[in-house]
Amino acid sequence: MLDELVYEIALTQVPGIGAVQAKQLIEHFGDAQQVFRATKKALAQVDGIGEIRAKAIKSYKDFEQAIPEIEFCQKHHIQILTLWNPAYPQRLLHCYDAPSVLFYRGNADLNNSKVISIIGTRLHTEYGKNITEQIVAELQPYQVLITSGLAFGIDSIAHRAALQQQLPTVGVLAHGLSSIYPKQHKSLAKEMLQLGGLLTEFGCTVIADKHNFPKRNRIVAGMSDATIVIETATKGGSMITAELANNYNRDVFAVPGKITDSKSSGCLKLIQQNKAIIFTSAAQLLDELGWQTKKIKVPAQRSLFIDLTEEEKILVSLLQQKDTLPIDALYLHSGLSSSSVAAAILNLELQNVITALPGKMYRLN
Repeated sequence: MLDELVYEIALTQVPGIGAVQAKQLIEHFGDAQQVFRATKKALAQVDGIGEIRAKAIKSYKDFEQAIPEIEFCQKHHIQILTLWNPAYPQRLLHCYDAPSVLFYRGNADLNNSKVISIIGTRLHTEYGKNITEQIVAELQPYQVLITSGLAFGIDSIAHRAALQQQLPTVGVLAHGLSSIYPKQHKSLAKEMLQLGGLLTEFGCTVIADKHNFPKRNRIVAGMSDATIVIETATKGGSMITAELANNYNRDVFAVPGKITDSKSSGCLKLIQQNKAIIFTSAAQLLDELGWQTKKIKVPAQRSLFIDLTEEEKILVSLLQQKDTLPIDALYLHSGLSSSSVAAAILNLELQNVITALPGKMYRLN
């Protein structure tokens, strides 16, 4: 008998079903198995699915193709993270196009309380290299998780600097975990597995393809509290990632450079268009994100369930399990209506039980 994991992977392989549709279907029907069991009529009535996609789902029969993928993951100690898995990057749940399945190999907590993505050009300057290393060093005392795309240039400098500072660092890949691209970063990727990890939405046999990189970039942007752009031209992957971060309501910081330097032109454009905050120091970033402020702990309030409504108890219980969650995760896992969650959150904030964080994240006080 096929288990849910097979159906989860199979859904990602149905023609015409992308990340948005897969997430919609799973949320609508409860799990992937129920998606395949649904009638064509019921499938077609889901927003964004329609007759053609419904027919593709009902026609899909290649479920066995998911089994080699699962076996590969088991052999190489790769976690298969679905939307319901608590190890799934919870910040991504706030993104409408979050992947329904992720493959993760490593030891870092993808739900670290502080996550920063650092991105930039492959053809960096010495200034860019120095600034990247300086930023990571200044973030060291805060045990920030550093994410990037394992590409040449600023990406790899950020990963290496994190390792030097004993900070967890995760590389998001545009291909499957059976290979590393670029191949020159195999040794770096191996080092990252010890303290950080490698994350991808692509199956093990998928190779690096130009169409995969924008998909990779949305994960880099979506799983982070904020994105720092070090150096970039006005076009390229870093600008795509910055745009995505803006769309996800994440903070974007851009390191300013000389107006005559083409490698800083993208950063200056982001600042000019009010799509990025001028980055001046790690202290400024920490202050903007509210990480400098010392929170007054009120541990007793966690146990004062007698003063809480049933809805509030459910949300507090979820936050006790993970400490920090995005609003979408609270909707998803609480089983409450959006209006009930909104009302409960407001009351919990007023009672100083929870605190709102950037990116519509919430944590217990």
